[in-house]
Amino acid sequence: MTADRAGGRSRRRIGLLATPIVLAAVAAGMAIGRPAWRTGHAAAPPAATGSAPVVRADLAATVQVSGSLSYAGSYTVVNQAQGTAYTALPAPGRTIGRGQALYEVDGTPVVLFYGARPAWRALSAGVAAGPDVAQLDRNLTVLGYGAGLTVSGYFTGATAWAVEQWQAARGLPVTGTVPLGQVAYAPGPLRVTAVAPVPGAPPQPGATVLTATSPTPVVLARVPVSQEYLVRAGDAVTVTLPDGVATTPGIVTSVSPVASPAAGGGQPTVSMTIRLVRAVAAGHLDQAPVTVSVVSAQARGVLAVPVSALVALAGGGYAVEVLHGRAGNLVAVQTGLFSQTLVQVSGPGLAAGQRVEVPSS
Repeated sequence: MTADRAGGRSRRRIGLLATPIVLAAVAAGMAIGRPAWRTGHAAAPPAATGSAPVVRADLAATVQVSGSLSYAGSYTVVNQAQGTAYTALPAPGRTIGRGQALYEVDGTPVVLFYGARPAWRALSAGVAAGPDVAQLDRNLTVLGYGAGLTVSGYFTGATAWAVEQWQAARGLPVTGTVPLGQVAYAPGPLRVTAVAPVPGAPPQPGATVLTATSPTPVVLARVPVSQEYLVRAGDAVTVTLPDGVATTPGIVTSVSPVASPAAGGGQPTVSMTIRLVRAVAAGHLDQAPVTVSVVSAQARGVLAVPVSALVALAGGGYAVEVLHGRAGNLVAVQTGLFSQTLVQVSGPGLAAGQRVEVPSS
């Protein structure tokens, strides 16, 4: 369907039957405004116009939710060493890796090893076989002391030799045995968030020394239950960083199955955790606010024009003015997905590469 160009331009000029559509945005996401009729005197000069191409593109509409930068995991390190005083403690914010000292008791470091099983006994030749011995073997091997050592649940002569090499290199008493409290285990590197005792305090077996997270930055966000269906683990999202301008891609790693009531009686929400594809994008920020854009609808390989190219017709519906050199004609279109500045359109004879009239910027 086409409409007479001259008549269309005349009607738009007096502002009665056809006018560009205005796109409005709302805080909870994107909402499309209805046509906003211009008012004014018939004698007003016509607005300056330009042109834009009809393109074939992938479009996506998004909703936005608030979130904050944080760090993955939550861990507690419990003291098991006997002694008189804590002689060194880490500062909050410090990251500690495998083989490094977590803290000291009586001048002797308690060293971080990686593993899921906490230490619960001294390890030496003659102890019963167990997964804690294999865990020790793996750490000694990774640290470079595993020559001739086969990882197993048995504390062998090769295990004792590897322990002696590690203790000598670390400045520990060289005994070939690992007393309870000399090593603390965590799943990976720890970023210290808080320290419980103060230097000089007497160590108590079983008492908390510090709490920590992993050093991996994540985004924590809450999604209204009415939009929960939009997010699943593995979905790609876009995170707008605290400066409000820079963005970085993220992947949803988990969505809570339990809804929480909102403060002030608002809509309940579910929490989701997002891994940043480029962890460096978070810098050293913690608890800084971010915005997460979640795809609510998408269309692939469709014709699209700038939203400002839409003309609202008096009888209902929309058109675009397709230009042919200095001439042009209105072509009625069906609109589809609105995505930022573009809108999906279809209409008779409409094709990628054509140019349509838009307000001049």
